[in-house]
Amino acid sequence: MIVKSTESKKRKFKGVDFELLSNGQKSMITKMNYKKGDKVPFHNHPNEQAGYVISGKIRIQFAGNDQVLTAGDSYVIPENEDHSIEVIEAGEVIDVFTPPREDYI
Repeated sequence: MIVKSTESKKRKFKGVDFELLSNGQKSMITKMNYKKGDKVPFHNHPNEQAGYVISGKIRIQFAGNDQVLTAGDSYVIPENEDHSIEVIEAGEVIDVFTPPREDYI
């Protein structure tokens, strides 16, 4: 599958804008377009989530971690793990979900 940038699907989750970049049978790639002040409250899902911070500054909390991440930092959140994100500075984050999130399609 190839998805051109003009074909990404604009979405919103808990008030946060994101793009569904591509979606396969076993994984999904999204680009979170965070605005300063965005906050995703604690939640969980049956998908492992791996992320890479392209730009901006976010505070992420899960499994005893409470860290501020900036460009170049990454993370992996296990499936069914409660986690939250607070945006300190606007930016972009690439997230990969396995399996794909049904609620993002």
